[in-house]
Amino acid sequence: MKKIMKALAVLAASAYIGIHSLYAQPGFGTAERVNSDWRFHLGDIGGAAGAEKNHVGWQQVSLPHDWGVKYPLSPTLASATGFLPGGIGWYQKKLAIPAEDQGKKIFLYFEGVYNRSEVFINGKSVGKRPNGYISFSYDITPYIEFGKENTIAVKVDHSKSADSRWYTGSGIYRDVWLVRANALHIDQWGVYAYPELKQEKGILNTEVVLVNSTQVAAPIRVEQELLDPMGKVVAKKFQKVQVGAADKASVQQQLTVSNPLLWSLEQPVQYTLRTIVTQNGKQIDQSEVKTGFRTFTFDPNKGFALNKVWMKVKGVCLHHDAGVLGSEMYTEVWRRRLLTLKSLGVNAIRTSHNPQASSLYTLCDELGLLVMDEAFDEWEFPKRKWLQGWNVGTPGFEGSYDFFESWGEQDLADMVKRDRNHLSIFAWSIGNEVDYPNDPYSHPVLNGEKKEGGFTQASYGGYKKDAPDAMRLGDIAKRLVAVVKKYDKSRAVTAGLAGVAMSNETAYPGALDIAGYNYTESRYQQDHQRYPERVIFGSENRHDLPAWLAVRDNNHIFGQFLWTGIDYLGESGRWPSRGFYSGLLDFAGFIKPRGYYRQSLWADKPMAYLGTYPLKGGAAVTDVWSALESEQGQRKNEAPSMDAWPIWNYQAGQQIRVVCYTNSAAARLELNGQVVGQEKKYDQKTGIIFWDIPYSMGKLEVVGLATNGKEIVRESIQSSQRPSTIEAVILGNQRVKSGDVLQIALKILDEKGLPVILSEDEITCDVVGNARLLGMEAGNNADMGDYTDNKQRVYHGKMIVYVQALGQSGENIAIRFSSPWLKTATLERQIK
Repeated sequence: MKKIMKALAVLAASAYIGIHSLYAQPGFGTAERVNSDWRFHLGDIGGAAGAEKNHVGWQQVSLPHDWGVKYPLSPTLASATGFLPGGIGWYQKKLAIPAEDQGKKIFLYFEGVYNRSEVFINGKSVGKRPNGYISFSYDITPYIEFGKENTIAVKVDHSKSADSRWYTGSGIYRDVWLVRANALHIDQWGVYAYPELKQEKGILNTEVVLVNSTQVAAPIRVEQELLDPMGKVVAKKFQKVQVGAADKASVQQQLTVSNPLLWSLEQPVQYTLRTIVTQNGKQIDQSEVKTGFRTFTFDPNKGFALNKVWMKVKGVCLHHDAGVLGSEMYTEVWRRRLLTLKSLGVNAIRTSHNPQASSLYTLCDELGLLVMDEAFDEWEFPKRKWLQGWNVGTPGFEGSYDFFESWGEQDLADMVKRDRNHLSIFAWSIGNEVDYPNDPYSHPVLNGEKKEGGFTQASYGGYKKDAPDAMRLGDIAKRLVAVVKKYDKSRAVTAGLAGVAMSNETAYPGALDIAGYNYTESRYQQDHQRYPERVIFGSENRHDLPAWLAVRDNNHIFGQFLWTGIDYLGESGRWPSRGFYSGLLDFAGFIKPRGYYRQSLWADKPMAYLGTYPLKGGAAVTDVWSALESEQGQRKNEAPSMDAWPIWNYQAGQQIRVVCYTNSAAARLELNGQVVGQEKKYDQKTGIIFWDIPYSMGKLEVVGLATNGKEIVRESIQSSQRPSTIEAVILGNQRVKSGDVLQIALKILDEKGLPVILSEDEITCDVVGNARLLGMEAGNNADMGDYTDNKQRVYHGKMIVYVQALGQSGENIAIRFSSPWLKTATLERQIK
């Protein structure tokens, strides 16, 4: 155990500084980020030549850059994409390539450009990539003028702005890398490692693909070392191979370790695979890949086991935006978000419904979270895209379907090759709800001819003979599964099925290793009996308790993925609505009440949470205004809510429902040290203990009790006075380097230092020094104001502010937060 803990300490210390250097690159050559000094123009300019002529109206930008969130929300835009714009944008960057690089291969590697991008070097097109979520690179060597300044231009065509059911972002929203390599080098994503465990030994199977772009065959030596978490070499092998002229060659090896430390959710131990390629004794390429040892087991009766330990997957679905930051990927922001989710008991994520940034998977490797890596939301036909509110009005049909036939298999292959070394990935998903009944596929079963039943989502009418035949789903699925298996046979392939009853009439579920059921808990038992060899899990689920009990109480259902883990932009309701608001966390990454409710179901550590809301007709006074306020609450006979905020400020005597989310066996309620709510046992039907009491100001506490009556946890909320002070705290790493994103949590306090949950004060942020304000996010879904300036209202008395340090070591930055009538908060930091 000491060995494991020491290894984890080393990993934690190195994680922050090493996350980009090891993983975000394409896995060969020498890579450097080229994120600074780009110019951006919104609107078409008539071709790459236009990027050279006139820069009037162009903006100076740094990557990652999502132009969609840089513009105001508008009710004239599509609700599907969060009432934010798309359009056509152009990027340009000057890049000096020294003369001494002549003879080398030069590549540009893009982690993600949304979407339909085309890249130009010195006015010449080097390639197009329509899929906005896929990483790709171009060999730009033939277009480079060595010893001179070269021009990179990128056209991004998101003119089909409502092409998704959620907010995608627009632009070069992930990192860009310049890669220098020798003419003979490791292929892009060319090092593959997958572990096996046999008795007391760990076997790391490796494959290295080499590319020879010369016209001469070359003898090559490939040496691989496996380093344990402490940096000690624990296995080593080499092999010689002849790489033909203008050809590729592959080297397979096995590295064996006795009694390896295993990667797990509690102890995510990683090893490092170092690959060194030499020619005539001279090193010509090197790669380092994080890897390790763990096993996955799926069983139709027992569910899922990690390292032979049967467990329940407690997952959440995640889109890739971060509120005010849009789709711009900042690792520090997602580290905080994932850690917060894990604190609630979450142990898995599903990348809904597309590949995400490489650093997200790296974080999951480091933090101990399982990942279901998903490729597509639609295949050969478009789905409905809601334009005037979620599931209302007349839909649009823009999408990515038009390039699926020509690019789909390549996109899937590239996703697998890029991500397959991540220990956290336990399954590949080839699609989400592509079988949605009559959206677009149809089948006679929709007429009820076989009395299947079991549809939990809208089917838009019965069988439609003119619609695409659902039988095609099986053929496409088989084709996509074959692509995955070509590049990785070590993991299960799945999909999220929406119309399970319809898909059961096709070959689609049978093509999968494990079958994901979206919102179809009603079929868990009957399909287990009808298809005894099928491994079933909930790939998308609501937050209600029965949906979880269907997992907890059935061994054959290995887990569920809640919709959703974090609130996301797009898929909005009618204006005003920024996005979908069912997350455990809000746009700002703060825990919502339902997050604590989920923690009470999923976490092992004792916890308790208090939330409140008024009961209808519970006013103790007779004035009209108070009576109206009392009618905004919940009725006394309604089930207790999982969305109760921690507020203890009401009118004296008003009837208030106090709810407790806890994993304690029982709880009692105290006000100012006196019992006001008698001890109640945990409610197995709702998962919520509640009391209805008249309001009186003070300190309200819940006491969680074990089965023997002993206190095991205590939580409190207090009545606050008027807002008085802004509290500003930097979250996470306190050591600031250039490029780091500071996440500053603001909280409004009263004179006694108590949080004022009801505060909606407007905060102004001023930054002094070489830093830039990225955004201010309070998490309010209904606030459709301006998110592009330096002013924003808090929500429930809180806000997160993102500031990026840009200066050199030794420079100082100061950040000031102010609001009328409130005491100002100022933070100062020196860049290290």
